[in-house]
Amino acid sequence: MKSAPDWIAHPDTPYLLIDEAKLKSNINYLKQRVESLGSHLRPHLKTLRTLEAAEYLLDSKSAPATVSTLAEAEAYAKAGYTDLLYAVGIAPAKLKRVAALRQQGINLHILLDNITQAQAVVDYAAEFGQDFSVFIEIDSDDHRGGIKPSDSKLLTIAKTLGEHFTGLMTHAGGSYACNTEQGLKNFAKQECDAVRIARNNLETAGIHCAITSVGSTPTAHFGEDFSDISEVRAGVYTTFDLVMKNIGVCDFSHIAMSVVTTVIGHNKKKNWLLIDSGWMALSRDRGTAGQNRDFGYGQVCKIDGSVLDGLCVNSTSQEHGVIELSDAYQLEDFPVGHQLRIMPNHACATAAMHPVYHVLMSDGSHNTWQRITGW
Repeated sequence: MKSAPDWIAHPDTPYLLIDEAKLKSNINYLKQRVESLGSHLRPHLKTLRTLEAAEYLLDSKSAPATVSTLAEAEAYAKAGYTDLLYAVGIAPAKLKRVAALRQQGINLHILLDNITQAQAVVDYAAEFGQDFSVFIEIDSDDHRGGIKPSDSKLLTIAKTLGEHFTGLMTHAGGSYACNTEQGLKNFAKQECDAVRIARNNLETAGIHCAITSVGSTPTAHFGEDFSDISEVRAGVYTTFDLVMKNIGVCDFSHIAMSVVTTVIGHNKKKNWLLIDSGWMALSRDRGTAGQNRDFGYGQVCKIDGSVLDGLCVNSTSQEHGVIELSDAYQLEDFPVGHQLRIMPNHACATAAMHPVYHVLMSDGSHNTWQRITGW
């Protein structure tokens, strides 16, 4: 492995580091895969939430994208992006902000799964002469929200929305509990079949469904046929993380995000390293705790990115992390001032702790990206 560029040791730690070469490779792979299976990506921008990352993910300002907050939608709209799906159930009080973006010419789609939300959309549209574009969420796996594909409420909601109804969306969040190739393939098929059934039920009732949208990072990587699906969504595939590694979607070598940290002390009695990255830098996300391998608060790596096998951040307080050394390592291997990288459990959660990202460019140079914050 190449040695780390000299600049990596210069910014104050802890800081978030993105490896551009790995980021580009991850993005290009999934784009080509989905297109080869008959569909198109609507990338989820929520993991990195920067204007700079969007340039890697989207071919043009009119390309479809997904966001998780209206703050993202507003920031991307201001930058010229025009096709955005706000993939969180709409709170009626937020319709004013949605309407403002649509009046600017932004094709902002919203999501809902109950008649109360649908009626709020219709009432707002009638009162203010506003048009909306609405996706109905389909429950494909009992994971969270949505309507079952054959539930009669689906027709009721679609009829209530009338001309505001655009399409169907589902998210197979339950795929995160898988760890076999066949299990992931089954989840991907289940996800697609759910919207196929829902679409057929709507069209049998004379209601046109223009768009079917499916996706999660695991199912996007293991789906086998997207030929009659309009679009596939995925987000954390840009950088991957340890949860995705445990599921079997990626390996360590694909993880493009890490937190650079400094050794600030030793507990000789317990054979512990103390680092300056606590949960404020790594996040409290313990997504690997219930998986086949628990990485604590993150996998420890050398500053060049190579994995230190068997070492993780075992515990954290606000600004401190503790690495319990195994017999294979000595405290002397990690003097005070020594720098390490920590791979994240959940890239989205770790990125959210950092307002600025430092980027290792493919040529070894340094860049910084600003995170979009707020809701």
